Amino acid sequence: MNLQTKIPLQPQQYNQIDYTSKVLLLGSCFSEHIGEKFTYFKFQNLLNPFGILFHPLAIETLIINAINEKTYTKDDVFFHNEQWHCFDTHSRLSNASKEQLLQNLNNSIKTTHQFLKQASHVIITLGTTWAYRFIETDTHVANCHKIPQKQFLKTLLSVEETAASLQATESLIKSINPNVSMVFTVSPVRHVKDGFVENMQSKSHLIAAIHQLVDPRHQNYYFPSYEIMMDELRDYRFYNEDMLHPNTTAINYIWERFQSVWFSSEAQVVMNDVDEIQKGLAHRPFNPKSDAHQAFLQQLKNKETLIKSKFPHILF
Repeated sequence: MNLQTKIPLQPQQYNQIDYTSKVLLLGSCFSEHIGEKFTYFKFQNLLNPFGILFHPLAIETLIINAINEKTYTKDDVFFHNEQWHCFDTHSRLSNASKEQLLQNLNNSIKTTHQFLKQASHVIITLGTTWAYRFIETDTHVANCHKIPQKQFLKTLLSVEETAASLQATESLIKSINPNVSMVFTVSPVRHVKDGFVENMQSKSHLIAAIHQLVDPRHQNYYFPSYEIMMDELRDYRFYNEDMLHPNTTAINYIWERFQSVWFSSEAQVVMNDVDEIQKGLAHRPFNPKSDAHQAFLQQLKNKETLIKSKFPHILF
């Protein structure tokens, strides 16, 4: 019996990810889960330098500012609820010190600029097309930072507006890195605070807009994270207690599907070795001074040395 409808996926023929790749991950909270996997397996990656960004205009703003090497000043930040914030970033960058926030913002811009020029892959996970426009400046923000909602206008980006933003982001990135591969995906997290119908409308706008860009001839690809969650994992046992966010089992499953498509066979061999070392380092022995444990540690060290000889950037 076949008790699951599986989305047919084939290994990517060109531009697969390996241990020489440099991967920039941007977007929603689901990109954080995938980025943590890249970090665990010791790939070279940069994850959400401005924190979680939910909608395409926020990502476009980050790319514009990174490519232009914008310098953030006191005019770009504001004080609210005992912290300094920036409308271009997620609240995790907020800081009690204005000077520290500005320093962090400018360091992140420099890091993103340099990484963009060297990146082999940019993976963008989009969460929603609902966006908030700050009335005072008539600009869309990445995060409202708990400013009263009456100071914003909530808008649903049309398919055309979304596609235009994604196309601008792609063009900007490829203006400094024409050989980069871009992978778009839609977050499987449902934004029900917008409303159930409104969430589906938003997701449909994202999917329709992305597919205006997808073209393997131009190294623009789509990975069906959303579709895998909605179809292959069509059961609440794959959700957290809030019944909205994928649980660890679901995240691992989607990661394995992504791995089967995007990672080279050689990389997957190294990933197995890295996983073995990571689990070994996390192991807590009953008797740390025993000969058996010392021999185990030496085996781990030998494996680390072998991997580092091939990939010097890997550190445990």
